[in-house]
Amino acid sequence: MAERSFAKEVETLRVGAGEEFHGEGILAVTKALLQSGIAYVGGYQGAPISHLMDVLADAESLMSELDIHFEASASEASAAAMLAASVNYPLRGAVTWKSTVGTNVASDALANVASGGVTGGALVILGEDYGEGSSIMQERSHAFAMKSQMWLLDPRPNLTSIVNAVEQGFELSEASNTPVMLELRIRACHVYGSFTAKDNKRPEFRLRDAMENPVRDTNRIVLPPANYAHEHEKINKRWPAAIDYIKKNRLNEFLGAEEGEIGIVVQGGLYNTLIRALEIQGLSDSFGNAKVPIYVLNVTYPLVDDELVGFCADKRAVLLVEEGQPDYIEQAVNTILRKRDLQTRIVGKDVLPLAGEYTGEVMRRGIAEFMATYGGELAPGPRGHNVPAESESAPEELAEILPPRPAGFCTGCPERPIFSAMKMLEHEMGPFHVSCDIGCHLFSILPPFNIGNTTMGYGLGWAGASAFNTESDKRTISIMGDGGFWHNGLTSGVGNAVFNKNDNVLVIIDNNYAAATGGQDILSSRAERETKATGHSIQRAVAGVGVSWMRTVSSYDVELMRTTLRDALTTPIKGPKVIIAEGECMLNRQRREKPIKSKMVRDGKRVVRQRFGIDPDTCTGDHSCIRLSGCPSLTIQENPDPLREDPIAYVDNSCVGCGLCGEVAHAAVLCPSFYRADVIQNPNVRDRLSAKIHGAVIGWMQKRMERTRSRHAF
Repeated sequence: MAERSFAKEVETLRVGAGEEFHGEGILAVTKALLQSGIAYVGGYQGAPISHLMDVLADAESLMSELDIHFEASASEASAAAMLAASVNYPLRGAVTWKSTVGTNVASDALANVASGGVTGGALVILGEDYGEGSSIMQERSHAFAMKSQMWLLDPRPNLTSIVNAVEQGFELSEASNTPVMLELRIRACHVYGSFTAKDNKRPEFRLRDAMENPVRDTNRIVLPPANYAHEHEKINKRWPAAIDYIKKNRLNEFLGAEEGEIGIVVQGGLYNTLIRALEIQGLSDSFGNAKVPIYVLNVTYPLVDDELVGFCADKRAVLLVEEGQPDYIEQAVNTILRKRDLQTRIVGKDVLPLAGEYTGEVMRRGIAEFMATYGGELAPGPRGHNVPAESESAPEELAEILPPRPAGFCTGCPERPIFSAMKMLEHEMGPFHVSCDIGCHLFSILPPFNIGNTTMGYGLGWAGASAFNTESDKRTISIMGDGGFWHNGLTSGVGNAVFNKNDNVLVIIDNNYAAATGGQDILSSRAERETKATGHSIQRAVAGVGVSWMRTVSSYDVELMRTTLRDALTTPIKGPKVIIAEGECMLNRQRREKPIKSKMVRDGKRVVRQRFGIDPDTCTGDHSCIRLSGCPSLTIQENPDPLREDPIAYVDNSCVGCGLCGEVAHAAVLCPSFYRADVIQNPNVRDRLSAKIHGAVIGWMQKRMERTRSRHAF
C-alpha cells in the first residue's frame, strides 16, 4: 500500500472542457497527460515524484477506459526503455522518475532514444530534487539534457504553466523528433491551484494499432552508419525545428516592466521565489507586476539566441538567476552575447551563491547586491523596502538552544533492530566495513549507530564492497533493501557476488514494499494486486542465482539477528552469505491497522494494544538502551529518587509496541527495567475480573512492602 491514496482525487481527472480543475501539482500533471492523448505512461517512484506514481496507479482504471497503458516500472531504465514505442510510431508516451539519480540509471536507454529520435511525442517528467531538502547528490538534469541534446523544460510553478508545459512538451517533441525533459521541483509537485480543463483524449494512434501494423526503420536504430548521421540530424534538423517551435509558441515569457536599463533572466521553476524576493525589496507586488523586465526561461535548453539578444540589447546589466553548479546557462548566455558583439554585463554567480538552493532569503540578498551596483533609481535604501532587520548571529543563537537532530528511523522501524544487533556485535568482534545501499537503512550511518562506510547507488550495496573480496581475518557486511534488491541488486549485487565467488555477507531488509519511497508494491509484496504479480519471494530469487548459505530472520529478534550475523562472519564455508531480515514497515503497518482498530473501538469491540514502559525504581540511568536502540519514543525524565541525580529512561506516548527496547535490553544484558503492558479497550467480563484480582494482589503486596519499610525506618 502506498503511504497516500488518491482514490478520491483521481475522480476530478474526469472534468471536461471549460470546467475549472482544482488540485495539487501532481494531479494537474496527470490531467495534462490525459488531455494530451497519451498512449502509455510509466515510471519509478522516488521523491519528489513518488506521489505522481501513486496518482497514476490510482487512476489506472480511468486510463484503461482511455486505452492508456500504465506501468509501474522495475527501474528508471525500464521506464526509459518504454519510450522505444514512440521511435517508429506516432504514439505519445511519458515516463517519470526522481532526478538526477533516476536519470543516471536510465541514461543508456535515454541516450539511445535521443540519438535515434522519435516519431511520437516522448516526455520525461523529472522530479528535480535539489537543495537542503534533498536526499541525493546535488546535481542537475541540465548536463544530461545538453549531453544527449534533449530539450529541457522548467515551467513556472503554477498549475496553468505546468499543464501548458506538459501539453507543449509533446508538441515540441513531435515538431523536432526529439524527446523532451520536464523538470518539476518538489514545491511545484505539491503546489495547489486551478486551471481551465480540457477533455481527456484517447490516443489517435493506439498501441494495438502499432502492434498489428509494425513499422521498421533501421535509420532510427543506433548502429553504424545511422548513428553517425544522428548527430548531424540533431544539429541541422532537430535543433532548428525546436528553436522555431519555441519562438512561434512563445514558450519563454517576457514579464515585469516592458523596458529598463537592467533586467533579470530566471529559470522558470524559480520564478515564484524571485517575485517574493523582489516584493520584499519593494520592486514587485505579489502578483508579479515587477518594476524590472524579466525574461522567464520555461525552456532552459536549448536557449533561443534571438530572444536573449533582444532582451539584453538595451540593457547595461542583467541578473541571471540560475540555481546550482556548473553555471551552464550563464556560460551559454555570455557566449551568445559576445558572439553578437553585445557587451551587456551578465551578473550571476558574482552576487548569488555558486552552489546550494536559492531560497527566498538567498535570492533577496543577491538581488539587493545587484540593485545596489546596477539598479540606479531602483536601488533600495540601506535595507530596501519592507526588509526586516536580520541578526547575523541568529543561526548561532539557535544552535545554542536547539540540539542537533540527525535524521533517524521511525518509531518501531523494523530496520533499527538490525543495527542494534550489529552494534552489539561490533562491541564483541570489533568494527567491520559496512557497505550501504539507498533506503531507510542509510540512517544507520548517523548517531546513535554510526554504522556504514559508503553508499554507491540503489541496489549497489553489495557491489560497493566487491573490491574487498580477498583473504582476510574479517568479512565485510553489505546492506540492501527489498526495493533496491528488485531494482538492481539481484544482478549487480547478488549475481555479481555469486559469479565472482564473493566470501562476504549481505543483509537484505525485507519490509514488504519499497518503504523509503512511500510503500509502493514490489515483486515480493505480500498484498495481492489485481493488476500486478506479487508474492515472489526474495529467498527463491537469491537461491536461483546460486547462493547456498542463506538465513531468514525476524528483524525484531535482536538476539537471533546477532547470532546469525556472527555465524555469517565466522563460518568456514566459503562463498556469498545472505541474511534476509523480515519485518514490515511500521509506518505502513500503522496506516493499515489504525483505521481498523479505531472502527473496532467505535463499534464497541475488544481491542488490545501493547505498550512498553520502564520501571523508574529499576532504571540505572546509564541510558545504554537509548544508545543501542535510538528509538524516538525512548527519552529521559527526571529521576524520582531524590538520592540519585542521573535522569532515567522513559517511554513516551509515541510508542507503537514493537518491543525493540525490551529485546535490546535482554540481548545486551542491560538492567531489567522494561515491562510490557496490554492496554485493553472495550474490555469484556473476564478482563474486568482479571484486572480486579490483579489490582487486589498488587495492592496487598504494596501495603506489605510499606509496612516493612516503616519497621526498618530510622
